[in-house]
Amino acid sequence: MIADTAGSAPRHDTGNLHDGVALLRTTTAVRERAAALVERARGGGSRWFAVHDDARAAAADEVASVTRQRYPDLDIPFHSRWRHFETGGVDRLASIDDRLPTDTVERVRSLTDLAVISVLLDAGAGPDWTFHETATGLRIARSEGLAVASWHAFVAGLFSSDPRQPLQVDATALQQLTAESLGAAFQMSATNPLVGVDGRVELLRRLGAALATQPQVFGTSGRPGHLLDFATSSPRSSVAATDILAALLGSLSGIWLSGNSIGGQPLGDCWRHDAVAGPGVTDGWMPFHKLSQWLTFSLLEPLAWAGVDVTGIDELTPLPEYRNGGLLLDTGVVELRDQDLVHKIWSPGDELVVEWRALTVGLIDELAPLVRDTLGVDREKLPLACVLEGGTWAAGRALAGRLRNGLPPLTVASDGTVF
Repeated sequence: MIADTAGSAPRHDTGNLHDGVALLRTTTAVRERAAALVERARGGGSRWFAVHDDARAAAADEVASVTRQRYPDLDIPFHSRWRHFETGGVDRLASIDDRLPTDTVERVRSLTDLAVISVLLDAGAGPDWTFHETATGLRIARSEGLAVASWHAFVAGLFSSDPRQPLQVDATALQQLTAESLGAAFQMSATNPLVGVDGRVELLRRLGAALATQPQVFGTSGRPGHLLDFATSSPRSSVAATDILAALLGSLSGIWLSGNSIGGQPLGDCWRHDAVAGPGVTDGWMPFHKLSQWLTFSLLEPLAWAGVDVTGIDELTPLPEYRNGGLLLDTGVVELRDQDLVHKIWSPGDELVVEWRALTVGLIDELAPLVRDTLGVDREKLPLACVLEGGTWAAGRALAGRLRNGLPPLTVASDGTVF
């Protein structure tokens, strides 16, 4: 099922279509191409952005301060969807523990189903939407609200076609999903608008089709949870994080709405930028795979609960989304060359957005060791997944809250799948 690890480049000539696509699915390609765009901007070659290295120390201080506030003992969990499921200090997983399968493999499948569906629904909700959780009385917005809403939809069986097994996701239920049913589960209304509902539904329908047409990966029932059977099958006790990502990209790249492709081969979250150099058919392509990497981070804990050791977590990259990217703009590490550009509404494929996301990957990578130095901890204590959680994402949100009532510094029209 995993032909090429997502952490390293394929070994063949990337003039070949298959090998070129494989290269663009690696975190090595994400990192190297992002770093190249950082150096280009640093040298004054970007038409959109300037990079100010002297602002990095203040940005690291901001991240370290937020990290100490959130985790005073610096015992920081991984950045993952499971943190959002704990919103409000509520142990929601414990509340369904007696309803989950007792068999370890089946339990991992169920939790993987949940993580997959929730992460795929995790793109910007918009500033005017909230979810009211009746049991706790909490009214929750943004990413946490989406997480809790998707949690309750999952528990209610919205994504299962088998009433006897509500705590699962399967192809049949996803292909029957409607904007009305998802909107109702997310409490959407004229006074509680959720951005990108149609896009989210289309994404989940495409997921359902991918599950149904790959029984060798997802079983005859078409469940995302079968994706990790290769990791939980005995006697395997460890798996590389990039192997998880490779499994996701190899089987699900066709679900993304972007339509980006080479020779009919879907690329997913991979976009054109003329200044990005690469061999053969990969020239001019900047890969990110943000939601797939976010999902990989979010699958680490279910695997750990099953006793599977995930290695090479730091081979995954910083997540190129608007909180991490906003941190860089708001601390002055990255500066727009033309401040009037903040008034424009951008699309994910616009060169400015592609470059902003690439600078985010490269510069958060550079910021991570500065944050560790400020906190006085090493990489073993604070791997990238914990820097993000501590961390860069939370600091970006805090700055946005202080400066713009939570809004990102640039406006990107969301289809419900990228940001």
